[in-house]
Amino acid sequence: MIDPWQTALSVLFILILLVMIRLFKGPTAPDRVVALDAINTFTVCAILIFGVAFQETVYVDVAIVYAVLSFVGTLYLAKLVGRDI
Repeated sequence: MIDPWQTALSVLFILILLVMIRLFKGPTAPDRVVALDAINTFTVCAILIFGVAFQETVYVDVAIVYAVLSFVGTLYLAKLVGRDI
């Protein structure tokens, strides 16, 4: 029987691949920033699913730190791209 966590991770992996297409083909820089932010969000979700699947609370801490760093990076990129517009 397929584990539901494997199914969820597979769906997230497929979504990350689809968003990577937008990241590389994006017609504008803001599209690429939004795609990168979506990939980071899906990665945080995947880390949390790993934590639930393996019943380890340390993954929650890692996901929180990654989310905060991702947020700061997105703010920096948005400010950088905002200057160009």
